[in-house]
Amino acid sequence: MRVKIVSLVLWIISIIVFESCQKNEVESTTSTVEALSCSSSSFSVAATSGVAYSGTATVPYTGGNGAAYTAGTTISSTGVIGLSAALEAGTLDSGAGNLTFDISGTPTSSGTASFSVSFGGQTCTLSLEVNASASASNCDSQTGVAKIVCLAEAFKATLSSSQVSTLQLDYTFSHAKTWSNLPAALSPRIGIKLGSLSSTQLAAANALIKEMTGTTVNEGYDEVQQVWLADDYLGANGGGSDYSSGNYYLSFLGTPSTTGTFEILETGHHKTVANTYINGALVGSTPHFEAVEPVSWTSGSTTYAPISQERDAFVALLASLNSSQLSSAKSSSTFTDLVLVPGKEWQFPTTSSGLQCNGLSADQKQSVLNVIKTYTADIDDIDAATFLATYTSELDNTYILYSGTTSISTKYDYFRIDGPHVWIEFIVAGGVVFPSGVHFHSIWRDRSTDYGGTKN
Repeated sequence: MRVKIVSLVLWIISIIVFESCQKNEVESTTSTVEALSCSSSSFSVAATSGVAYSGTATVPYTGGNGAAYTAGTTISSTGVIGLSAALEAGTLDSGAGNLTFDISGTPTSSGTASFSVSFGGQTCTLSLEVNASASASNCDSQTGVAKIVCLAEAFKATLSSSQVSTLQLDYTFSHAKTWSNLPAALSPRIGIKLGSLSSTQLAAANALIKEMTGTTVNEGYDEVQQVWLADDYLGANGGGSDYSSGNYYLSFLGTPSTTGTFEILETGHHKTVANTYINGALVGSTPHFEAVEPVSWTSGSTTYAPISQERDAFVALLASLNSSQLSSAKSSSTFTDLVLVPGKEWQFPTTSSGLQCNGLSADQKQSVLNVIKTYTADIDDIDAATFLATYTSELDNTYILYSGTTSISTKYDYFRIDGPHVWIEFIVAGGVVFPSGVHFHSIWRDRSTDYGGTKN
């Protein structure tokens, strides 16, 4: 009898141990599936380039073993970048079922955002198609910086993900000051090369540059195009491949948005546009460099002379001064280049020199403003009026200075306007591709808002 009782106890203990082991085995089971089907996945919402995304992806599987699983680590997208995916925690069905991934971020371009998924011993690639953002034509109803942002996104939508990575960089002073008056072959630029773009991409880029630079005849975008043509002329007439409109670059420093800070930089040999936007406003439109060689030329039946309207405005201003005023305005120094050339960032003279404008007649003051307008007209029309209003209010504390002749056409003739904010320089330099001739170099800076006020 005693033996039977012992046997019964041992049998009960064995049953308890077996059930306990079986329970522990289930709890520690690793989740596995026989197959993942990323190609059959579905997404809760569509994705659009440049638009913040928040949605889920459902990925079917077969052969689930019924085990529980924890949330996964973040998976960054490739191809179209800017998105990330993470597996939600759950429990596998025994057999077929679905995994759910949370996806968020802002896709940087149109195309395919790919996520490498690994789960339960299987792998597959989850692909989310990102739609292009609004085309340039769809931006027509917008105004101001909102339109600039729309056109910037429309341009990005035409690019591949690798092109977007080249175009869009961090907003830093190091990036912002990367421009020069030398050809890009001699002083490398940042951003995407216009000559590398397709016709569709170039049209989108030009729509953006046009909106940034305004509609005044022979100024703004009109001037940009003529300066590009001048480089094409140089390339075809002895300058070689270093000179062409295709050797200009466009970059976004920071992400274009109506909030935060970003700069759009268009730069090449003889034209640099550097517009800095902060919280939906154009805060800085300088440094703005413009130059041309030759100073005029004829192509077909058309004669081009970009930058000549600036020179003509200087000549008209100097012609309006009497001999005493001219004497005060003339510098005894000879200038062989601009004072604030590329690289001379924030190195404004501490003392202004020349003729102060507070003693000028109303007509003479208007002549000064006519000079300034040839520079402020190189940005969008609304902001041009804002900058001009600031410079007008400070006109009495603004100085004019020149060196050389009043014709501003002889080598090393030089002219300057220096105010509390505005700084404009113009010099007649010697020819480079055409050594027997001359060419014009000019720059517009602002003592407070160069690079949007960023100094380091």
